[in-house]
Amino acid sequence: MFLNLNHKKLKVYNAIREMIKEVYKVSLLLPHDERFNMVQQLRRVALSVKLNLAEGSTRRTEPERIRYLEIARGSLVEIDAAVETAFDLNYLTLEQLEPLGLLLNKCFAMLSKMMMAKKEITI
Repeated sequence: MFLNLNHKKLKVYNAIREMIKEVYKVSLLLPHDERFNMVQQLRRVALSVKLNLAEGSTRRTEPERIRYLEIARGSLVEIDAAVETAFDLNYLTLEQLEPLGLLLNKCFAMLSKMMMAKKEITI
């Protein structure tokens, strides 16, 4: 918030910020008895996407930066698996999950594109 670093200028960074907000909205719809399990896990993993993008941007080498992007992208897959479980348990409807699904796909595609561009640089 206070450091003026380059990763904050990336479109993917802002998309991830929006995705985190949507995860928090969706998590509020989960049953009360899931607050220490699914709610906390969803929020933790959503935050890890942003944190890995931020930390990776400070790494010295492209392979290191790519590794952090891979971890961030993996966290998106984890969110998808968690909300699929919530859907399977009838905690959430497809209508409730659709905005999050769109953001997950957007962030996944953006991170993938970034990774491919960085891999081409290192070749």
